[in-house]
Amino acid sequence: MRAMLIANPKATSTSRQARDTLLRAFAGDLDIVLAETGHRGHAVELAREAARERFDVVIALGGDGTVNEAVNGLLADGPDPALPALAVLPSGSANVFARALGLPGDPVGATREVLAALRAGRHRTVGLGSAELPDGTRRYFTFCAGVGLDAEVVREVERRRLAGAKADPSLYVRAALRHFFRGTDRRVPAVTVEAPGRPPISGVFLAFVSNTAPWTFLGPLPLNPSPRANFGLGLDVFGMRSMRVAPILGAFAGMLTARSRPVRGRDVVNVHDAAWVTLRGSRPLAFQLDGDYLGEQTSITFRAVPKAIRIVI
Repeated sequence: MRAMLIANPKATSTSRQARDTLLRAFAGDLDIVLAETGHRGHAVELAREAARERFDVVIALGGDGTVNEAVNGLLADGPDPALPALAVLPSGSANVFARALGLPGDPVGATREVLAALRAGRHRTVGLGSAELPDGTRRYFTFCAGVGLDAEVVREVERRRLAGAKADPSLYVRAALRHFFRGTDRRVPAVTVEAPGRPPISGVFLAFVSNTAPWTFLGPLPLNPSPRANFGLGLDVFGMRSMRVAPILGAFAGMLTARSRPVRGRDVVNVHDAAWVTLRGSRPLAFQLDGDYLGEQTSITFRAVPKAIRIVI
């Protein structure tokens, strides 16, 4: 069985020694090729190459950004059952996709499970989401996308990481608090949510589009605005129509405690199991996808993509 291990050497918890240990663990079962990423978007190129060369498995060693790029490389020409399966070895700061799949949050523990699944021939086919931009660009996402405050926080965190800051939960919390009080527009809502079977919902400040639950993690704690989101269903949306402190704190508390019901409230917008969702902005909106900042957009259409990719698990 031929496998390509795509490794991000800059991932939060990856070291060269750990990577070499993982390579040795796979060597007895796989004909494995190591491909290290050198720049943003490189994992897309490598995974596309693995698909065209008919590898059996692509193993992504890195954070959610590396996994997202590997997915987009594999699906460059669209979903196909003949594509290589994807295995995930989480080594980022959040590892939301891997944890949503039920994998251990560390690459060593995940390697044990992936090896066991490979030996037994176990795969799981999961649905993804896609984001379509006005210029025709299409990008797949594994667990979430968002416009507004959360994307602005991702942008700030990326800027600080480039300046040498370590990506950990405290960095996200500090950036979120600073941006909430000093950065984001809390007066004029700019987002309109469009979904099938209901009138457009205007007056929205921020929106998260979820392909699974949880939306993200705060260290060990899952944040669950849309706990019914599932890899086997359509897309869920959570939005806020107020940026006052009390409703935001109430929504955050609800995300920490939600298990089966979505966060609700007078200022909350919920959409469940939608085949598509369009977010329109009256001005350019910060946009993030699987925790990567992708610039500003005035319109994005998200679509559920059923049975999009095979996962080794």
